[in-house]
Amino acid sequence: MHVVVRTGPFKGNISGCNPKTVCDDENFGGPSWGSFLGRKDGLTASQTGANKALPSAFDPLIAIASKFAAVGLDSRDLVALCPFIWPRSLFLTPRLYDFNKTRKPDPTLSRTQLKILQKSCPRGGNRTALTNLDPTTVNTFDNRYFSNLQASAGLLQSDQELFSTPKSNTVEMVNQFSANQTAFFESFVASMIKMISYISVLTGMEGEVRTRCRRVNNI
Repeated sequence: MHVVVRTGPFKGNISGCNPKTVCDDENFGGPSWGSFLGRKDGLTASQTGANKALPSAFDPLIAIASKFAAVGLDSRDLVALCPFIWPRSLFLTPRLYDFNKTRKPDPTLSRTQLKILQKSCPRGGNRTALTNLDPTTVNTFDNRYFSNLQASAGLLQSDQELFSTPKSNTVEMVNQFSANQTAFFESFVASMIKMISYISVLTGMEGEVRTRCRRVNNI
């Protein structure tokens, strides 16, 4: 995994990158890419708006795909970007103990994975505890996430639905990315650039270029 770093309103040439892009830091392996400069930040934030627009760990696949499509991202973007998260136990416990209010675990979860996750997220335990999305190669960004889905070992309900939803075109993509890490990396880079560079771009007098990324300039 690579972290895109922006230190101010502009940044010079780094590690041979084009001066018009900001390069990523290599921390966990995986592909390299550059991000376009010039995107402005908003002046306000809305938790309600974010909760409505962002996919939930409990959303069915059709709802997640609809939210992606609303901002111009397709099914391939959805599958490629799904490994990009570290979930908390509160998103797992319903699947482990009361899936769809049945008082039983999610039947698509393998028995082995169920025992592992119940140990990490015991009933009534710390709901804020973080869990690795890919327990097999924790510190490496690779395609093992997709192999886990094939083995019914997806962590979140929304993860496993990528492979367990009958007749979904996401099943073929999971199989492709599991078999071909290069194909996954190429799609991940394209989808990351698409997501961070082209969604809800502010133009004209909208927004500002922040001198500090964490806050608006007048604070």
